[in-house]
Amino acid sequence: MSKDFILPDIGEGIVECEIVEWLVAEGDEVKEDQPVVEVMTDKAVVEIPAKDDGVVKKLYYAKGDIAKVHEPLFAIESAGDESEAEAKPVSKDPAPSSKQEEQQNSQPEPAKKGGSTTTDFILPDIGEGIVECEIVEWLVAEGDEVKEDQPVVEVMTDKAMVEIPAKDDGVVQKLYYAKGDVAKVHEPLFALTVAGGSGDSDSDSSEASSQSGSKAATDTSKSAGGQAEPPVAARQGKAVASPAVRRRAREMDIDISKVEGSGKKGRVMKEDIENYQSGASKPTASESTKPAATQGGKRTEPIRGVKAAMAKAMAESVRTIPHFTYADEFDLTDVIALQRQLKARYQDEGVRITMMPFFIKALSLALKEFPLMNAQVNDDCTEITYFDDHNIGMAVDTKIGLLVPNIKQVQNKSIIEVANEVTRLTTAAREGKVAQADMKGGTISISNIGVIGGTVATPIINKPEAAIVALGKVQELPRFDANGNVVARKLMTASWSGDHRIIDGGTIARFNKRWQEFLEDPTSMLVHMV
Repeated sequence: MSKDFILPDIGEGIVECEIVEWLVAEGDEVKEDQPVVEVMTDKAVVEIPAKDDGVVKKLYYAKGDIAKVHEPLFAIESAGDESEAEAKPVSKDPAPSSKQEEQQNSQPEPAKKGGSTTTDFILPDIGEGIVECEIVEWLVAEGDEVKEDQPVVEVMTDKAMVEIPAKDDGVVQKLYYAKGDVAKVHEPLFALTVAGGSGDSDSDSSEASSQSGSKAATDTSKSAGGQAEPPVAARQGKAVASPAVRRRAREMDIDISKVEGSGKKGRVMKEDIENYQSGASKPTASESTKPAATQGGKRTEPIRGVKAAMAKAMAESVRTIPHFTYADEFDLTDVIALQRQLKARYQDEGVRITMMPFFIKALSLALKEFPLMNAQVNDDCTEITYFDDHNIGMAVDTKIGLLVPNIKQVQNKSIIEVANEVTRLTTAAREGKVAQADMKGGTISISNIGVIGGTVATPIINKPEAAIVALGKVQELPRFDANGNVVARKLMTASWSGDHRIIDGGTIARFNKRWQEFLEDPTSMLVHMV
């Protein structure tokens, strides 16, 4: 049974390479880690080795051709699969169909069968810079029929929740990940038999039965029902491990097939090699199931998705941007009164008016007079870019972490239009389903910590933006009026952080004062609105 070898990542930022020389020909036998081809990137000449023992069935490129990363490079028939290869010709279709290495060791490769084709669905690019995602929920099960564009799975990236649709009509044959697993971009997500494949279920079962008899000694056997048997701790035959780990084992003169893996699906890790050499052994099954003694209990869990992205982004922002902080007190008594009037007026029309639309619209009006606050500087601080659009972001506290969707072109929107966008984005963010377009292109951000509590903060800039403001809670406090009388006023502290490379103290103070004037005298906003 032949399978495609997918050209792996061969360097940061490299998406293609030139075929310099094939070191094998079609029909040649190759061994695991044997160099198959020399390719040239824009940085160096690299040898690509085989992942398995087998016979080269097809070379998809000629010498001098340009090969793409994450696309098939050649087809190989694994050792021991010759009898199946006679009945199943190698497909010339260069569409990606390989699986992760551990998947190759846990189930057979999909094949064409009488009028239908079972193919792997490769997880596509789902956002700029995103290389993996977490499986949140499968919307189908194995054996379900799906239609083209029907959502199959919900995944969570470090930016938002995304639904992945099917590309064709067909029947789901295999889901390669469980809920909570992390899937890699450009690798198989599920297997689908395209329309017409449901009628082959009987032949699938008989084929699985015949294969199970011939492969009983390997961990790729299937039951008559077609379900892969779970991997066992003591593996027989080929080990599941990365090329780097295999290389390490060879350097240490260790037979990797004898090393018990601690990784997912029995994958051998670098630590397993080192432990094997030192004579350390993993606890037996009976030992590993014993509950640990409770002493000052603690637990460790991975930081993933949005939380991981926030940690990385905040650290990068503080490391590269000199933050300048500034805070001032706002009297919101009059604008709160106006907000309550409009809330009652538009409630029957389904428009939800909170204080946020007023903060956002007033901020946009102030930005017209202070374009530096709506600018961004490059990493080298040699260029500054001014944006005509006011794409104002809102930090939203959600169950999956902090999201900052932004309202586009606030300068062209009314308060009612801004209110509708605030409602739409807040609802989407709390469901973890913000569109990628809503997360990109922000020019300045607002963090409303006051809805939870607290008065003053030192917010971290949402890089590459130049400024962010945190809104404290509104408090009713005593103040003196123009006649010296003590009156109750609704007060809030706004805390700014600015990029001190381009924003100085005077600029942020004057800008904040203008924003304050619009909010403390909301009728003045009408004069400046388009």
